[in-house]
Amino acid sequence: MKAVFVIDKIEFKYFEFNELITSFWLIKECLARNFEVYITTMDKLYLEGSSPCALLYRALFTDSSTKHNFYCDKKYISSCLNDFDLILFRADPPVTMEYIFATYILDFVEKSSTTVVNNPEGIRKANEKLYINNFSEFVPENITTSSASLIKNFVNEYGEAVLKPLNKCFGKGVYYLKKGDKNINTIIDSATNSGEVPVMVQDYIKNAMNQDKRILMVGGEAYEECITKLSGNEDFKFNSQSDEFFKKASLSDKERELCGRISSKLQEDGLYFVGLDVMDEKLIEINVTSPSFFIKEINSMFNTQIEKKIINYLEDIVNKKGIIKQELSSTHF
Repeated sequence: MKAVFVIDKIEFKYFEFNELITSFWLIKECLARNFEVYITTMDKLYLEGSSPCALLYRALFTDSSTKHNFYCDKKYISSCLNDFDLILFRADPPVTMEYIFATYILDFVEKSSTTVVNNPEGIRKANEKLYINNFSEFVPENITTSSASLIKNFVNEYGEAVLKPLNKCFGKGVYYLKKGDKNINTIIDSATNSGEVPVMVQDYIKNAMNQDKRILMVGGEAYEECITKLSGNEDFKFNSQSDEFFKKASLSDKERELCGRISSKLQEDGLYFVGLDVMDEKLIEINVTSPSFFIKEINSMFNTQIEKKIINYLEDIVNKKGIIKQELSSTHF
């Protein structure tokens, strides 16, 4: 099997095994199964006419027996992406125009022979903040606007709220708002670029503190192994990927119902790798760009190797596609 990982530029620059990065666990598992693995970044994708191509760097095992035992060959090759079985598009937000242009290039990949995870069209369709409103029965009250007056009316109605930019990650640009706060005008003006950029404002969940649960969904299946991300020091949200800020968690019956409810929609939109953020059994975000699966933490807490389960799924869909392709080819003779 031949696979391409489109990773973030900073990960490419310092390419070495990093236990905090989901892509590296998946790359290592692919190499362990003798996959032919290449890595690249968004800026190295290009089109030759209608052929999607990339400058690719081979990922290889070293002869070392240590856990940091693979590296990136510094010599690149230029190759058509249609020659690969699997492409994992895992560049981090912010979702800039460069990001959107990369998804346009990936639109030209021949989907009948090459599996792209996640589907670039699905990524464009599923803004990580707004997509939750497809499942309104499971989400907190919210408003998306660039209007300061509408935002303040919302905060005044609910008393407390959380303001989020629509295209960032890792909690960047997220603010806690409270009715009567003397800084609210400045926060709104800064976050909306003086009323030019829409943001999402959600009702603050009263039981939110230390209840930020990450649920993994792969191929529409919710994994029972999940974790709670704890609030950082002197912060209302998770902001530090250290062991002390994670707690072992499990799915509740209502969360299983939620995952079952959204599964078909995710599959329909080609969103096979998804990380749900849930607080007090309410869905607050659906991560679809490069969702962190917190593999290091989950493996440690549950005594498992969840990367194997994930790659099993990818192997399965690629193999099924190969069987279908062979059957279709045989009908022409």
